[in-house]
Amino acid sequence: MDGQRRIARPLGRAPVKLQPLRWRILARFGAVVFLAATIFHGASSGGHLDYDGSPFGNLTGKLAGVVGLAAEDISITGLTNHDAQQVLDAIGVKPGSSLIGFDARAARAALRRLDWIRQAEVQRVFPNRIDISLAEREAFAIWQFNGVYQVIGRDGVPLTGLDPRNMQHLPLVTGPGANVAAADFVNQMSALPQLFVRVHAAARVGQRRWNLYLDNGVKIALPEQGLDVALKQVAALDARQGILGKGIREIDVRQPGRLIVALAVAESEANAGVAAKSTATRQ
Repeated sequence: MDGQRRIARPLGRAPVKLQPLRWRILARFGAVVFLAATIFHGASSGGHLDYDGSPFGNLTGKLAGVVGLAAEDISITGLTNHDAQQVLDAIGVKPGSSLIGFDARAARAALRRLDWIRQAEVQRVFPNRIDISLAEREAFAIWQFNGVYQVIGRDGVPLTGLDPRNMQHLPLVTGPGANVAAADFVNQMSALPQLFVRVHAAARVGQRRWNLYLDNGVKIALPEQGLDVALKQVAALDARQGILGKGIREIDVRQPGRLIVALAVAESEANAGVAAKSTATRQ
């Protein structure tokens, strides 16, 4: 028309715009960064970078520290017989290590699985603080069984984190089942402190009753039933007559209403008896 040509364009279709080169580069760079971060997180979570002697020298902790995510402030309360390192080992955290991916609930569960911890609470305070509150099980007695000494709690459960050599002020109980029965026994003995202080060890017999061994070697055979009455009988007799210090070897109070005393035989008298018996045999 009028010598001019017009180019027809399809209706309803917007002009095509080519994606700028810089957006393609950024997209590829982002993908590489994401992949690298995924690999780094997996290696960090698996402990492949933070193990002792690692050539990376706590790389994850250093990088986390740049963004304020390293463990710089760790508060632990409630420790009495244990040290902080045992707690940190249990939750897998070291001062200055990375807190990326740290799970407070998992850490709390790990601490509660320790036999010497009665209660544990763990709180993550962003960015770089961990608050840990603990309640230890009470060290109640030392249990000796099959030649092994273990510190036990009031419920009889061994507390493996405690060294019995550091707990020699605790009462010593021996034999099978002594750990479970110790709480009731110690409670009854505590009512007679003058007698209890002289007890060197208490042996469980047949998982039914106790034998006491005093600091001077005297043995006291206690009954299966009426333990409190028997203990009071011995304590009262010793208070009146000092019987536990009169050269006796054993006191048997297993029968109600009866007290049998076995005298210790002096070494010279024992030798004399053996010689007399030998002479009589030759005759």
